[in-house]
Amino acid sequence: MKKKVGFVGWRGLVGSVLLNRMIFKKDLSKLNIKFFTTSQVGHNGPKINNTKFGILENAYDLQKLIEMDIILTCQGSEYTKKVYFNLKKLGWTGFWIDASSYLRMHKSAIIVLDPVNYNFIMQSIENGCRTFVGGNCTVSLMLMALGGLFDNNLIKRIFVSTYQAVSGAGSSYIKKLLLEMGVLHNSVKDDLKKNNISILKIESVITSLLKSRNSFRLFNDTPLAGNLIPWIDSDNNDGKSKEEVKGQFETNKILNLKTDEEVIIDSMCVRISTFRCHSQSFLIELNKIINLSEIKSILLNHNKWTEIVDNDKYSTIRYLTPSMVSGTLKILLGRIRFSSFGKSYITVFSIGDQLLWGASEPLRRMLNILIKL
Repeated sequence: MKKKVGFVGWRGLVGSVLLNRMIFKKDLSKLNIKFFTTSQVGHNGPKINNTKFGILENAYDLQKLIEMDIILTCQGSEYTKKVYFNLKKLGWTGFWIDASSYLRMHKSAIIVLDPVNYNFIMQSIENGCRTFVGGNCTVSLMLMALGGLFDNNLIKRIFVSTYQAVSGAGSSYIKKLLLEMGVLHNSVKDDLKKNNISILKIESVITSLLKSRNSFRLFNDTPLAGNLIPWIDSDNNDGKSKEEVKGQFETNKILNLKTDEEVIIDSMCVRISTFRCHSQSFLIELNKIINLSEIKSILLNHNKWTEIVDNDKYSTIRYLTPSMVSGTLKILLGRIRFSSFGKSYITVFSIGDQLLWGASEPLRRMLNILIKL
């Protein structure tokens, strides 16, 4: 019998990517799925491949939700706060799969990334776990990229600089970035047509516009077009952002490491003006010295999505870019070399689509694990 699955938040950015992946992988045929909404109760549900999925149910109706074997939500932390524990109080014993961060560090929840922690997921299900949460996007992408080194206990500590796309902040930011880019272009488009115009004059116009308080500004009055923002998420009150403390806590929870086994991870998280895909630059201290060919082999053999780009100028600028990864499940690794710090340190640069492996794909795969039980 097909399991009853309630899907909440399927119209948002992550939810839309997830639904498209489920359609592409023909997952919907395995489910008795019902679509819920927080704002369009009673409207017609989606029509997918000529199949109608009925009317949209109220996502706050606990009596409707309690009928589900599995609830899959991409609606966000506020929704989870309002619904999850109330549903549990009613005695619901189904499976909860969540894209939001609210339950990640809760003791009853498992952060899921099955190419990395499949055995831990299955062990947790056997032990009665019913709550499964997607990890922070950069953490999941890091573990997909460096999973082989973690599996072989080769990592002592990591410093990572992240370069995170605007879509990581939501679909509205993509639109706003495009508007910013349009305003900047329009301010100098006539000058760009002149052969004898000074590029310094153009730069001066752009810089002046970026420093002014114009209506196209976003990110707390800081423009992103032609700029970057070295702070993501709220202040952790210790000189770090919330985004920067997630790396160590979530990584060690996903890997189910004991306190004396934990890997030290520090980070600097930066928002940049790419549309999709997060990039990360790692400085890794190894537990032992091994040659680069062995390191590359270990990285490649961890999962089938990891690919290595040769560390030369042409290969790097041609292939190791967000535009080459966007919309794919590839995890590209490049710039692999020993650091000037010594042979126990290596550098790695990775890129992955944060809307796929960083958000939706672990949830889709978790759903497929549960429907096979």
